[in-house]
Amino acid sequence: MTKRRSRGDGGLHWDRTRNRWIATASLGHAPDGRRIVKRGSGTTKAAAKAKLTEVLRDHEDGLAIAPTGYTVGNAVKEWLAYGLSGRDEGTIDTCTILSNTHIIPYLGNRKLRDLSAEDVERWLADKGKVLSTRTLQALHSCLNRAVKRAMARDKVKRNVVALCTVPKGQSGRPSKALTMTQAESVLAAAEGTRMGAYVVLSLLTGARTEELRALTWDHVELRGGPDEEPPVPPYVAVWRSVRAGADTKTRKSRRTLALPKRCVDALEEQRRQQDRDRHAAGIRWQEHGLVFASRVGTPLDPSHVRREFRRAIRDAAGLDAGEWTPRELRHSFVSLLSDSGMSLEEISRLVGHSSTAVTELVYRKQIRPVLQQGATAMDRIFNERFPSGLS
Repeated sequence: MTKRRSRGDGGLHWDRTRNRWIATASLGHAPDGRRIVKRGSGTTKAAAKAKLTEVLRDHEDGLAIAPTGYTVGNAVKEWLAYGLSGRDEGTIDTCTILSNTHIIPYLGNRKLRDLSAEDVERWLADKGKVLSTRTLQALHSCLNRAVKRAMARDKVKRNVVALCTVPKGQSGRPSKALTMTQAESVLAAAEGTRMGAYVVLSLLTGARTEELRALTWDHVELRGGPDEEPPVPPYVAVWRSVRAGADTKTRKSRRTLALPKRCVDALEEQRRQQDRDRHAAGIRWQEHGLVFASRVGTPLDPSHVRREFRRAIRDAAGLDAGEWTPRELRHSFVSLLSDSGMSLEEISRLVGHSSTAVTELVYRKQIRPVLQQGATAMDRIFNERFPSGLS
């Protein structure tokens, strides 16, 4: 005679109120003495048993059961709301725009537990037809961090996004560097404009745009210490940036740079221009101590700098101002110094790079059209081996 299963041991029964088969299994007792029961439901016996098997597997893996309707969109929205605490406002804005424009509309309705690596790869490949590789990397990072956060909260078993590689996207506009002739033309065109000192300081010191926008007058010394021993030249202390916490990009980015005479002259004129702005603004002036500020003393926005920079160099000979950005003045600084024969180690220190690799691979643009070192060395080697007149 078949023994009846004890109450709470689990089983399979039809629930008339839900109109579904319910499979149950008992997993012992919780610390408070209550029985631990796991359930799975389905329209058929097989479906209910399969669901219970899935629930039990999750339990053995130490996972809580995520809500059935928890989607990729839910994970991304929760990450945007709670996972970016303490990040820079610009970073939050960028992540929000990328998520709302490219992630949620395409993957948002997919149940997170059902998201597969194939889904992610197809999505990235489709985006790669219109977006740059850099943007694809940012999209992958946003989705990866959102799913990783959900996984830490037992919403999904594993992060399939981390298993996917980012495909190559559309080629972006490569950075450029000014030749010596172009640099002279840019300096001449910017002279007398509101961006004149900015252009001179960026091109002749290699400071980052984010460092110049945060530069304050108390970090600028235009006279130096000629009576000190040894004499101290005029200098600018690049110790701040517009990043979160006002920190520079890396520890080595915090540096003090001697100023060329042309920079000193440009900054003296910048101070006079700012005095005129302060007088014209009157009570509307907001004092922030910035070297480069708006007509009422407020910090400059990157788009404003870009627009004013292009306006300042539009008369530069041989240049299309719309094809250049302020950051390429820094690239030009590196390339011009490299072309003059300065070592990469010295250039790397001047621009605040953590290693010479970034200086070499990203910033230095070879200005000379022909690399002559090989031919010169071979001429010397073979002339020494086979002197003129000998065979």
